[in-house]
Amino acid sequence: MPAAASSLFANAPSLINDSAGRLPESLEGEIRRIYGRSPLYSKRFPLHSDPLHWSCYREIPTLTKKDIVSHGHEAFFDDYCVVERGLQENRYEYESTSGTTAGPMTVIMEQGWWNAQTVRAYRAHPLLASYADRPHRKCVLAPVGCSSNLCPYEDHPFPHRYFDGVVYLNLTSDPFVFPEAEWDRILAELQAVKPEIIEGEPIYLSLLARAALRRGIEVPSVRVVILTYGKASLQHSRRIAEAFPAAQVDLYGSTEAGYIFVGEAFKDDSRSIDENAFVELMPFRDLPDIFQLYLTTRGREAMPLLRYHAGDVVRRLSTGFRVLGREGSLHFRADGSVVSPTEVDAALPATFACWHYSLVQTGPQRWDFHYVADESAASGLEESLAAMLGDGARVSAFRRRMIAPASSGKFALLKPLAN
Repeated sequence: MPAAASSLFANAPSLINDSAGRLPESLEGEIRRIYGRSPLYSKRFPLHSDPLHWSCYREIPTLTKKDIVSHGHEAFFDDYCVVERGLQENRYEYESTSGTTAGPMTVIMEQGWWNAQTVRAYRAHPLLASYADRPHRKCVLAPVGCSSNLCPYEDHPFPHRYFDGVVYLNLTSDPFVFPEAEWDRILAELQAVKPEIIEGEPIYLSLLARAALRRGIEVPSVRVVILTYGKASLQHSRRIAEAFPAAQVDLYGSTEAGYIFVGEAFKDDSRSIDENAFVELMPFRDLPDIFQLYLTTRGREAMPLLRYHAGDVVRRLSTGFRVLGREGSLHFRADGSVVSPTEVDAALPATFACWHYSLVQTGPQRWDFHYVADESAASGLEESLAAMLGDGARVSAFRRRMIAPASSGKFALLKPLAN
């Protein structure tokens, strides 16, 4: 990873090279294209026509979700009629996301952008590269918050949810209330489609695995399972592998920015998808090799992002990167060290198995561990989690029939008290 005049990036050195303090042509060119397309940036910080240096780059204000929501269409379009016409003429499409805050944000994207950046993400990893440029069959189990034409789960019959080899399995927005007959339908469609790839939110896929195992159903056509939409636990990975014994890929991104990192699940080898974005690493809480992400998208027309604060934190390792999760979903011990779902997974006893869990802080030293499992946990679970948390933490474990998502439709494996 190159160091460019104190600006760090996760991208390949060939993409980010420091030449006498100047920005590389690839980054400067993208910045100027973004300025030419979206009025917000020049209003906040005008650029001069001279070649850009890193000192100038660091003066460009970062962009947050709140900035986008508060400015509305003015952030990216001078006239909202352009958006309306684009949607009517199928030149634009839209998606809604809760992002890093509770408020909704509508993402406008040029037609075909989502598919194009997905193809680039596939090309960036050896387990997916062979599927990038050839027809293949894929089934998707999307989360509650996925809406619009990108994730159609309205009540359409099976053939009408089949688009270019992709089947969207959702017919209702919440699988936690699926009756058994609905799981029967989903599994019947999986068997009929014979997908090479299954993609989904890790918790949803874990519940799908439970439904398949209970029915003794196998789908031997599956070659790759893509964990995306949310943060995965090693528990999810293991349960999914019991029903779908295939390679697992962790594909990280966001609706507004696209796919940013790809790696083999739980191998700590995630790499930035250089064709999709410049990934700036901002030191976080003075913790060694831990960074916030600031993203600059590449090739976007409808909603390009420049130094966008993604709200996620990563750890840099010798093998690659590990996505720790949302900033608000991380816990910090008294000594400043970080607790993420990775530390929770490591603290779970070897004999423990569950379909889903959530570790929730209820007081300064009190935590509740909710888990969905076929059997109650053996003794030692609470003590192990408390020792991992440290600082005199006390943990109470509760076996649940289900753990519902937040109102946004998203899940939190770790829920510390708000700072």
